[in-house]
Amino acid sequence: MPYAITRAEPAPPRSDTRPSGGAVPWDEARRRAHSAAVAAPGRRVPLAAALGHTLAEDLRALGPLPAFDTAAMDGFAVAGRGPWALRGSARAGAPWPGRLGPGQCVEISTGAHVPLGASAVLPLEAASVTAGRVSGPVLTDGRHIRRTGEDAEAGDHLAPAGTRVGPALAGLAATGGHDTLLVRPRPRVTVLVTGDELDRTGVPGAGRVRDALGPLLPALITELGAETASLAHVSDRPGRLAQEVRTPHLTDTAAITVVTGSTSVGPTDRLRRLLADHGARMVVDTVACRPGHPMLLAELSPARWVVGLPGNPYAALVAARTLLGPLVAGLSGRRLGPLVPMPVHGQVKPTPGHTRLVPVAWAEDGCRIIGGHRAAFLRGAARGDALAAIGPEWTDGAPAPVMLPGA
Repeated sequence: MPYAITRAEPAPPRSDTRPSGGAVPWDEARRRAHSAAVAAPGRRVPLAAALGHTLAEDLRALGPLPAFDTAAMDGFAVAGRGPWALRGSARAGAPWPGRLGPGQCVEISTGAHVPLGASAVLPLEAASVTAGRVSGPVLTDGRHIRRTGEDAEAGDHLAPAGTRVGPALAGLAATGGHDTLLVRPRPRVTVLVTGDELDRTGVPGAGRVRDALGPLLPALITELGAETASLAHVSDRPGRLAQEVRTPHLTDTAAITVVTGSTSVGPTDRLRRLLADHGARMVVDTVACRPGHPMLLAELSPARWVVGLPGNPYAALVAARTLLGPLVAGLSGRRLGPLVPMPVHGQVKPTPGHTRLVPVAWAEDGCRIIGGHRAAFLRGAARGDALAAIGPEWTDGAPAPVMLPGA
């Protein structure tokens, strides 16, 4: 779709001071979460193990791409004008040895080394072969030949540091001659799901609720570029959450503990008090958005982070995309994910002074709001393609920032 992507602005300097009182604006909360993180050191891994990690250095070609003049078509590598005397054949991995003179050609396969002296490749469907001679139209020099270094010369920049390694980049790295890559490891996340009312199987009975965040969060963590180290269900009884949060679950990489629930002000919501008792530095303490307002991000100790999510499933999803995603990106050395301004159509009531996050589905004229996005409901998010950030002044059809999956 022809809508421009706004690049993230440079992150502000890291601050060790507590944010000012009041809820943090939604876009500012994303920036704070990203800028608070320090990227982990890079380590070199085999190419096959680099998928899902982030480049810790620029990727450059170790040799020219392609490494030799290559046929772009099945046909005949010809020298000069025709008709041409057929001298032999060249196949991928089995080049024809020799040099073509004017009026000569060899049969050639796509990807095969074009012999010295050849000026073009005559496609098979345009050629006529009679008694060892090939006829066809006049071709411009270089036609259907991929020249040495046409895509990249040795040393050329292929991808910048901070790029997530996906299938295409892994293939590009291999083409560029790499067997290993210097990458930043995926941040590892401990998930603590709180709530004495949660059932993990079956249809819940009266007064019980089926746990949705246990299945949801590990998949989301993977999508955001991290990995789940462990997942535990924690009672609301005093002391249990404190014991779990204090435990140094992770020591080999920057450790993130995600706590669901316990972020509001009810009698069983103890996370803020626990963090204060342990001298945690609050980076974000409530966000001016709906749903997900009680979310928080704190630095418990150097390289140990706590992300507090509401207990309601859709509110938790919004909070994770707001704080956990940018934190993971910062720890991985990636830029803050861009927001795409797109026309958003549908009906939703903007909230004064707050950003409302709603699920949207792609449409020809932008995107459309999907219903079922109250704090406890996941129907809209399950059917949506992205989340739109609806500001207080938004009207139906006006542009709004859209947060793409994985950002």
